[in-house]
Amino acid sequence: MPSASVSAPALLNPQTLLRLSIAVALITIVLKGLAGYVTHSMGLISDAMESFVNLASAMFALAMVTIAARPADQDHPYGHHKAEYFSSGFEGILLVGAAVAIMWAAIGRLLEPQPLEQLGWGLALSVLSSLFNAALAWALFRAARARRSIALEADARHLLSDVWTSAAVVAGLVAVHFSGLLWLDPLLAIGVALNIVREGVRLVWRSSQGLMDEALEPDALAALQATLDRFAALPGEGAQLRFDDIATRRAGHRRFADLHMHVPGSWTLMRAARLRDEVEQALTEAVPGLRVTIQLLPLNMEARAVQMKEEHE
Repeated sequence: MPSASVSAPALLNPQTLLRLSIAVALITIVLKGLAGYVTHSMGLISDAMESFVNLASAMFALAMVTIAARPADQDHPYGHHKAEYFSSGFEGILLVGAAVAIMWAAIGRLLEPQPLEQLGWGLALSVLSSLFNAALAWALFRAARARRSIALEADARHLLSDVWTSAAVVAGLVAVHFSGLLWLDPLLAIGVALNIVREGVRLVWRSSQGLMDEALEPDALAALQATLDRFAALPGEGAQLRFDDIATRRAGHRRFADLHMHVPGSWTLMRAARLRDEVEQALTEAVPGLRVTIQLLPLNMEARAVQMKEEHE
């Protein structure tokens, strides 16, 4: 059995996974919709409504991932990687909208409870749809980790949230069956909606941070700093190096870092450039997906931007 650490090329590509997500969404809409129809359960109906969000999200994510995969061009010299954040944010907004609709319908059912029917068939259909979602969520999480794709991760988290939601609905309906308390069903639907709101808000927030050029993750920053420290500790040359003004950002699966490397003014340009190339190579190996820009400066000189910053402080 392949491990979760299989390299990205061994995985399905994002477009294929999202097309599969669209197919699974259609299947779960049918299964959960049928479950809600035969049981008249507001909990199962609310679960089916979320599957429509899964479908719309997967379709939009497919479009954004396709755009994000385009190479850099004259109008977008840094590439199109940030398109994935629009996918995640759109999915979050749809989740919140679906939650509002679910709560509205559930409140009406809470005021006028209705008996449930054919629970056995309804629960079986719900469990079957959850198995589809769980398998797809696992594949999406695996690909998202390997490719550092927020669009795939957002879709995976949504599907996993859907699985837990379905599990809660099933447990609640079993409780309704044995207790006879019909108001538990719409109350459960409201709980489902609140959970959906939480996941939607989290996705919107994370997308906004990505669009605002959030810094690299702590582990990536630590790896970057450790690599620079290693060069600064080299015998002879290391004692004459200084790295500062490090700025990092993320754009989808791509990572960027800009920094200054100060070397003795007596060095030849060839010597300094050769060492800079070694540092760049080491950084890209330490932090996957990193694009680094290193500005060379003499030890006794600061960049003009740094000088202006110090003057204003």
